Amino acid sequence: MTASEKHALGEAAVERQSGHRVGVASPTATMTVSLAPEGELADCVVVIVAYNSAKEIGGLLDSLPAAADGLRLRVIVVDNDSADNTAEVVAARPWATHVPSGGNLGYSGGINVGRRTAGPTRAIAVLNPDLRLEPGSLRRLADAAQAPGAGAAVPRMLDGTGGFFPSLRREPTVLRALGDALLGGKWPSRPGVLSEMVWSRGSYERAGEVDWATGAAIVITAEADAQVGPWDDERFFLYSEETDYCRRLRQAGFAIHYIPEATARHEGGGSGAGPALVALSTISRLRYFRKYHGRFATALFVTALGFSELLRVRRPGNRRAMLALLSRRSRATLPGMSARP
Repeated sequence: MTASEKHALGEAAVERQSGHRVGVASPTATMTVSLAPEGELADCVVVIVAYNSAKEIGGLLDSLPAAADGLRLRVIVVDNDSADNTAEVVAARPWATHVPSGGNLGYSGGINVGRRTAGPTRAIAVLNPDLRLEPGSLRRLADAAQAPGAGAAVPRMLDGTGGFFPSLRREPTVLRALGDALLGGKWPSRPGVLSEMVWSRGSYERAGEVDWATGAAIVITAEADAQVGPWDDERFFLYSEETDYCRRLRQAGFAIHYIPEATARHEGGGSGAGPALVALSTISRLRYFRKYHGRFATALFVTALGFSELLRVRRPGNRRAMLALLSRRSRATLPGMSARP
């Protein structure tokens, strides 16, 4: 860390305690962040779970001031034992707090560390490090989450080039798993009973309630967070944790609102890539379904998952997923799975 960065850290600490707005020089802009002093009520606490995220996280952090549009924030970066310079990137934005988790706890585990660190707040925003939020988006989500009957809000997601990204989902069923296995992205206008994915572009143009959405960005009210409790970090190291959490939100009587006027660009790659992660996604889907359904329904769901992997078996990730479905020993070699039942 340079001398100027250390000096900025010292000044920011004083301003954070006094609740003042902190101006920070970044590589891209001079930004003003409205900070909630420690122990005082924040409008929103931003929780970002990082793992070797140095290349992505700076862009997200730099997008937050404009996205917050005056909300009083606390920004917590939970670092899951990164081996790169994630800590230094965060330190260059002294209005963000770097919290080492003590190991790679997975996405759910990291979120739970952030929740415990949050302090008093009206809402918690859970964000992937590879996002960029458009101006005003965080405020719109925080406002929408507080609407009567709501408990959470999710944004319109764009891909890294600003193009359409299908981020909305329906509750997983055997029939939907079979439909997606057979059709994938073909016939996007097919009935909702045949796809977990919401493919129709028209659905993304209007606000409304959704079953769940990709967990890259979600704002949850403090009331909903307190009632639903921790994310399930015992079953879900990575993937399907948002499916589970949103189901629990709905079961507790809270709606998840989709807000197309709030926009986030998903650069991708924040969780890495490769056959092992493709397989982990499939196994996490199985774990989710098994949590809420009996043996017979789960056996049908496993069959649908296996059929999907078989149709795509030429791809290394799908071959690895098929092996993981068939072999517990193979499943145990996936990231974060060795200590999980």
